[in-house]
Amino acid sequence: MKARIIERRQLCPEIYLYKIEAPHVAERFRPGQFVIIQTHEKGERIPLTVAEAQPEKGIISLVFQVVGKSTLHLSLLQKGQYLENCVGPLGNPSEIRRFGRVVCVGGGTGIACLWPILKALKAVGNEVLTIIGARTAERLILVEEIRQASSQVFITTDDGSQGEKGLVTDVLARWINSPAGASSPAIDRVIAIGPAPMMKKVAEVTRPQRIKTIVSLNTIMVDGTGMCGSCRVFLGQTMKLACIDGPEFDAHRVNFDDVISRLEMFRQKEKLALETYRRQLAAQREGLAPKELHPKRLSSD
Repeated sequence: MKARIIERRQLCPEIYLYKIEAPHVAERFRPGQFVIIQTHEKGERIPLTVAEAQPEKGIISLVFQVVGKSTLHLSLLQKGQYLENCVGPLGNPSEIRRFGRVVCVGGGTGIACLWPILKALKAVGNEVLTIIGARTAERLILVEEIRQASSQVFITTDDGSQGEKGLVTDVLARWINSPAGASSPAIDRVIAIGPAPMMKKVAEVTRPQRIKTIVSLNTIMVDGTGMCGSCRVFLGQTMKLACIDGPEFDAHRVNFDDVISRLEMFRQKEKLALETYRRQLAAQREGLAPKELHPKRLSSD
């Protein structure tokens, strides 16, 4: 089903927020779920977690990072143009109930994935403490939105350009080991979404205290429907598919070494495709390549 882009916003270098008309998704979406989009009829299927849904307007928000040819192509689409397909919502929604004190940890585009979860957790009465981080202040996204959805927000950057210098897991470890400074004596649940190494470290920090920890493995999905098998996740000796059985799993059971290895499988090809497409676009601008590098994009006409 085609979906019109009604807003395009660059949040930081390489990360964009698109608002699109998708009433079939907006009215049924629950936090934690995702959609699959295609930029054109022969385009790659791209699974993206829904950052926000406005069912009364039939609008959803998608946040993505340019990591390969398909996401670069997506980033070039403008307001008023159409995505060829937007299918969803897919995946199992987050468990939302009153846990007590919940710590949510986000990094990169995982911050956007946390946003609807934070709002839902706070709405049912949880104390929601959120830690978000990035390499630099310039790469932090949706800070004000996260503040509004949380009871408290703590920010870290690798270079100290905003918030505390260090990693999100440094703050989490300090809270777990010295909870006296916080507003309640215990953490009832931790939810982490971000780069796989970050989620692995969160699991290592919370495991000794046996704090229930949930991670979202949306980044390893490819096809998004269970057909390709690329998003296999091992929970001990049990194999699951992130797109069908997840995308959220018990962090203490996930084999993160396998997840990280699986992500690396496509890294070089993704990088090569991105660099090749950028060269083609540059050549096109110089008049050294055909005008159309991809099937004609749909407009609002």
